[in-house]
Amino acid sequence: MAAKLEGGAYLSSFVDAVLEKLSSILEDDDFVLEGNDSALELLQKLEKSLYDVGPVLDDAELKQFSDKKVKKWLIDLQDALYKADDLLDELSTKAATATQRDLGNSSPWSHYVDSCIEDSAINVIEKTVATLESVARRKGYLRLLPKESAKMDISSWRIPSTSLVVSSDIFGRDEDKENIIKLLLDDTCDVESLLTVIPIVGMGGIGKTTLAQLVYNDAKVVGKFDTRAWVCVAENPDPVNVTKTIIGAIDSCPGNMDKFDSLRNNLKETDNFDSLQTNLKEKLTGKTFLVVLDDVWHDRRDMWEDFLKPFRFGDNGSKILLTTRNENVASVFTASNLHYRLSLLLIEDCWSMFLKHSSISTNSKQYATLEQIGRKIVEKCKGLPLAVKTLGVYCVIS
Repeated sequence: MAAKLEGGAYLSSFVDAVLEKLSSILEDDDFVLEGNDSALELLQKLEKSLYDVGPVLDDAELKQFSDKKVKKWLIDLQDALYKADDLLDELSTKAATATQRDLGNSSPWSHYVDSCIEDSAINVIEKTVATLESVARRKGYLRLLPKESAKMDISSWRIPSTSLVVSSDIFGRDEDKENIIKLLLDDTCDVESLLTVIPIVGMGGIGKTTLAQLVYNDAKVVGKFDTRAWVCVAENPDPVNVTKTIIGAIDSCPGNMDKFDSLRNNLKETDNFDSLQTNLKEKLTGKTFLVVLDDVWHDRRDMWEDFLKPFRFGDNGSKILLTTRNENVASVFTASNLHYRLSLLLIEDCWSMFLKHSSISTNSKQYATLEQIGRKIVEKCKGLPLAVKTLGVYCVIS
């Protein structure tokens, strides 16, 4: 069985996870490393390499389909990240073992690093760091750009999300779905402001859009609201285009097609924000609506406050459901204690998803062996649905 990943979204989250693990080791009070400056320097080099590759992953995701060298770079980076992750897991495990074995010592990390050096395990750290450094250096040769420089190209290339969903492909989100539906059906939220914004917050690939799709299509939600609209905002929010998209979605609702045909055709030709916002206000006034703003990146409070004005004329119980990776973005719309923070999937849900998308059959004579290999792959995904699905799709039995 072999699995190779195509895409930067999973790797971006993986880099973040490895960085977090490394930071916790370096910041551990017991991790003194006195007398082992070389080991500390190696781990700091590892940290620098991780920070170097993170900003260019979106650009690599875009270019891999037209440049085989970039695709190979992503695969090599994935392999290097696996090795770094294994190394940090081993360091953490050995340190914990040392702590339990000798609680009287003030620096179990120091003792463990000493033993690593004595056993030549320091060579493993050196090789791991050297591999990742080599991958990081190649980003310059490939002319991979940091996120801000590549942003315009990426957003124009990415396929926008839609409200459509295949529920049989989703695992482990039943409780989250019911929690969000409960919030959407609650008419007592934010009565004073006449508008409730519910932000779903989480890292890339964790399933925010999928959860929003699930609740958007739920029968109870469909029956609750007079009108619904879905818009993928992404990294370059244009209030004019977003407003146009919402108006178009409302006009396409059953019963509105003929009524607004002429007005809709006129609005297609205008970029006048005042005209569009006024029209949107008229459509929402006295209506109970649900609008999904998917994949919001920017936290410009002034822009969003102007954009949201028409929504305050809707009827009580109207909701905006927003998905974002950024807590700061969510805080522009509502207080942090009202953010719905999406958690990683449980390991068994990950395994079910992996089986769904891989070529592994539970009826295969090789299933017992394949399950062991597959579960190791799933464990590496750290509960991230996008990683599980992607690696599952690219797992072939050979």
